[in-house]
Amino acid sequence: MRFSAEHDFAASRDQVVDVWCDPEFHLGLDLPDLSRPDLLAHQTEGTTRIVRLRYEYTGQLDPAARKIIGSQKLTWIQELRLDTASYAGSLTFSVEHGSDRLSGEATVALTTNDGDEHTRRSIAGDLRVRVPIIGGAAERRIVPGVVRRLDVEAALATDLAARR
Repeated sequence: MRFSAEHDFAASRDQVVDVWCDPEFHLGLDLPDLSRPDLLAHQTEGTTRIVRLRYEYTGQLDPAARKIIGSQKLTWIQELRLDTASYAGSLTFSVEHGSDRLSGEATVALTTNDGDEHTRRSIAGDLRVRVPIIGGAAERRIVPGVVRRLDVEAALATDLAARR
């Protein structure tokens, strides 16, 4: 299922990159229905910054989802790759156990608005639940939560980016 989100920041692209690619920013975030993440990787490869995190879903699971994952915790790996030369990259996520069943990927772009003092973050991608019969319904229930968490993350990043 397709999803997208756009967020405007009163900050330059470099300021937004500095916040969004800072593991401390992510480790301090309180996002709806998620634990604070574990940092798995933070590195720079050439002009590309990489942040890899593990999240655990702490919200209420519907009975269909509980049947799929059983007694296991619902955890997933999220990776942000952002090129500081092009201000483009990717955001990927997949369930830690059973990544063939639930995964997603999105393109990310940071563009300037009104000179270099305002930045728009655009994220567009697909979330896939590969479970016969219930996959489409599960995608429709999951995507709004993904977008809501991106909105919360952006709201918290706005002040930090402007101060850097």
